Amino acid sequence: MTRRKNFTKPDSILATAGRDPESNFGIVNPPVYHASTILFPTLDKYENRSPFDDYGYGRSGTPTQRALEEAVAAIEGAHRAVAVQSGLAAITGAILGFVKSGDHMLVVDNAYGPTRRFATTTLKNFGVETTFFDPMIGAGIEKLIRPNTKVVYLEAPGSLTFEVQDVATQAAIAKKHGAVVMIDNTWATPLYFRPFEQGCDISVHAGTKYIVGHSDAMMGLISCGSRAIFETVKTACQGFGYHAAPDDSYLALRGLRTMGVRVRHHEKSGLAIAEWLKSRPEVDKILHPAFPDCPGHENWKRQFKGSSGLFSFTLKDTHSRNAMAAMLDGMEIFGMGASWGGFESLILPAHPEQYRTAAPWPDGKQVFRVHIGLEDVEDLKGDLAAGLDRLTRAHNA
Repeated sequence: MTRRKNFTKPDSILATAGRDPESNFGIVNPPVYHASTILFPTLDKYENRSPFDDYGYGRSGTPTQRALEEAVAAIEGAHRAVAVQSGLAAITGAILGFVKSGDHMLVVDNAYGPTRRFATTTLKNFGVETTFFDPMIGAGIEKLIRPNTKVVYLEAPGSLTFEVQDVATQAAIAKKHGAVVMIDNTWATPLYFRPFEQGCDISVHAGTKYIVGHSDAMMGLISCGSRAIFETVKTACQGFGYHAAPDDSYLALRGLRTMGVRVRHHEKSGLAIAEWLKSRPEVDKILHPAFPDCPGHENWKRQFKGSSGLFSFTLKDTHSRNAMAAMLDGMEIFGMGASWGGFESLILPAHPEQYRTAAPWPDGKQVFRVHIGLEDVEDLKGDLAAGLDRLTRAHNA
């Protein structure tokens, strides 16, 4: 929408993409368009409207939604993007465009929990078979591809345990066999990982996280690498009634403008807290792709430009629920909440052993997932230190 098309630096794209002040009375931010019915001046225009490029009905998109889609596509290097109502809707909408009864799909074993549930419940009921694979299998994925494998679904790093796959190798193998390659790129954002440069066809985001950035709107985004991919995804999302609300689209676009500044702060603080946690006597391992002992660290160094504020750590000892409650219930800064990517720091007990099948969680260690927000690092250390002290006291009581 903006006339400036020659920007290549991420911060300039984030600040300008999707804006069209000349068409909005000079207003900097695209306004919120609330719409259901859209009128056409002539029968010819009504009959010849494009389902992909024109506005035909509120559910199919508004200028607010289109501005967000254009901005996300620009920052990710995609052909076009599709905005939907949540991150899970982005995942399911992307997948449903490419599978039907009798098809097979490969999904990385450390994928987001709702992605797994969708594969093992809804898709299974629809007659689509899913095979989960070890995230560290590398080129060994080729042995799992079948003639009816239509989708290879990646997530790097993986949820909860943060292994990083060799995305480029696995994408090349999948595409050689005619499968569509999708990746969940929420953790790294387009700032730190470029899916299409690594051979992916689709990148999905829980825009609720770092794009919105303020824990106040639900959003999903599907970036598509080609016109054909875009039309297939858009058709599927339209068929299922998927739609991003105009106010949420506005909040996501507003959040996108500051994402670069925020994510760099999340990254810096996250690394500082991870290094500090490594020195604590209660902590066994740091599950963070930037740490050399994290599985797939070399893949991360080769394929990624940075990290974010989300990682996990494991404890040396097994603690009772009462001990963990003593730690978590007394936190003053860290909250317990299922999301992440906002300005606030979060901590949750995680249970990868309940999900993994192809690569079972190896040591049974208790896992905590933390999101490092925008608070002062020393205050965050103090809150965690007090919590770990409470954990130890309760454990020894």
